[in-house]
Amino acid sequence: MLRTVWRPNNAAPMKSVTAISSSIPSLNKAFRTLFTLSSATTNPTALHVLPGLTLQNSPLCRRPITLTFSVILRRQSHSVVNHGFISSRKKPNFAVVKCISSISSSAHTVDWNDAVSCSEIGLSEAEELALEQEEDDDASATAIKPYVPVRAFFFSTSVDLRSLVEKNKQNFIPPTSRMTNYVVLRFGDTKKAPSALGANLSGSDCCYMVVFQYGSIVLFNVSDHEVDGYLKIVERHASGLLPEMRKDEYEVREKPTLTTWMQGGLDYIMLQYMNIDGIRTIGSVLGQSIALDYYVRQVDGMVAEFTDINRGMEKTGTFTMERKKLFQLVGKANSNLADVILKLGLFERSDIAWKDAKYAQIWEYLRDEFELTQRFASLDFKLKFVEV
Repeated sequence: MLRTVWRPNNAAPMKSVTAISSSIPSLNKAFRTLFTLSSATTNPTALHVLPGLTLQNSPLCRRPITLTFSVILRRQSHSVVNHGFISSRKKPNFAVVKCISSISSSAHTVDWNDAVSCSEIGLSEAEELALEQEEDDDASATAIKPYVPVRAFFFSTSVDLRSLVEKNKQNFIPPTSRMTNYVVLRFGDTKKAPSALGANLSGSDCCYMVVFQYGSIVLFNVSDHEVDGYLKIVERHASGLLPEMRKDEYEVREKPTLTTWMQGGLDYIMLQYMNIDGIRTIGSVLGQSIALDYYVRQVDGMVAEFTDINRGMEKTGTFTMERKKLFQLVGKANSNLADVILKLGLFERSDIAWKDAKYAQIWEYLRDEFELTQRFASLDFKLKFVEV
């Protein structure tokens, strides 16, 4: 606690200035100085505490004034001006800027900016360097990282990939393996496409769409207002449209200076760069995940229906369901299980993951992140209630 007492030249009633601060080493986060003009006065000249701040004929002359200071760290190369009772010194590369913001209350607060050097408030050279370093760290932490939005959709149970490619030949990217259950289409400025090793997708005009034969669509770098247009391209070649489309969102961040190849986060994955192999790998997992979500809900509905049947048997002691309906229910359960295993290829390793360990790392991380194995095990367990 620092307390200073000063008296104006015209012998106005004594005012107290109280500086309240946290410990000096932790000034980087919260240093606040509270200047309170504690007594009312009718002598307006006594309030001329700052150059250019004249309070004559102002209601502030009849009320207490509260000035609240917060500290902002700023580099500067010029000398700092001395303002009245707040003095400052030259510091070539670092300064603390005090900012006052006004509020509307019984104790009025006045807008004012000034700067003082760190040495004025008692910081050593080591503390100044640590303070400046933490400022740089905070600035880099709040900086916007380049990212690629990823959106997965499931609105049909089948897509004719051959006809889709036939209508979009100029956008088709030839496969690099024998995998035939999906295609990749590229839209936008293909001259700047990140197909080369180390190229970045964020900030480019290129959009990618991965379409799977079992009905999933994964969009990369597509803005919100363009999503419907891309989905309509696929809808013309889709069958088995669902009454309700399922969707999920993810994010890929690119950071060329990343020390490791990839780093996971909450609802995002960070890579050194994003190219077509990364798009295929990430798209394969998100496509399976959104489709699996649909099949899990289908099985939940069948389990609920079968539960009602068992409760009826418990009460009446008789089985009232028609034989045909029972067989349909069991057949639907078996076909859902087959679709998940065969169509989705849930247990087949990604074609890119077979060839490159880096993309195998992405594939395995995302499968664990989206809990594909656990969700399939839960689905398989539920289906046992429908078996006869």
